[in-house]
Amino acid sequence: MRALLLAAGFGTRLRPLTDTVPKCLVPIHGRPLMDYWLDLIFRDDAISHAVVNTHYLSDVVERHVAASPWRDRVTLVHEPELLGTGGTLVANRIALGSGPVLLAHADNLTTFDVAAFQSAHARRPPGAAMTMLAFRTDDPRSCGILELDDMHLVQAFHEKVENPPGNLANAAVYIIEPEVTEAAAQLGKPFVDLSTEVIPRFVGRILAHETAGYHRDIGNLDSLARAHVEFPKPVTA
Repeated sequence: MRALLLAAGFGTRLRPLTDTVPKCLVPIHGRPLMDYWLDLIFRDDAISHAVVNTHYLSDVVERHVAASPWRDRVTLVHEPELLGTGGTLVANRIALGSGPVLLAHADNLTTFDVAAFQSAHARRPPGAAMTMLAFRTDDPRSCGILELDDMHLVQAFHEKVENPPGNLANAAVYIIEPEVTEAAAQLGKPFVDLSTEVIPRFVGRILAHETAGYHRDIGNLDSLARAHVEFPKPVTA
């Protein structure tokens, strides 16, 4: 399986830190976020290759990946203009291959079990076209809260509402089948927002897989500060 890591954002809510550091390289315990992601997906060969899109401070990202031990398994794709999650998916569908794809917003700090996620997707109910990673959030009003049926298929999204019905949230990590990419392509435009223009078409056909690992969006300074407190420091030799 191949992966698409979305790493092109400006990180405006992390300024002034992101005035000089791209969001995907923001450090946690002195280690860039991208390094956590590459180790996670390539460890145990769960993912064979990754496409990483760039835009803001792309030269910094390119130099960092070039020095990574995983560089031979990463293809960097520069977007002169941002395409949105769905647009990036469509633009890179040849490089991503003809099978299912792991798609992730790489501004989350996470330790989910990639192999278990893949296994859940392989065992998904008939007709499901996507598996969505889910996590328990301590701030449901700031997240997209999921409503599931007995088979753990998503029946509704409650996006940043005042009184959400629970705390199981969309982790912005997916395994998608080719028909999802095709649905994005059929919109016939370069910029496609996957979350608002494509995913709603598949309600009832999305399996939610809850992670037992750590997961936090570090897209603002408060969340980043909390991650530094909560997330275990890497073990060094």
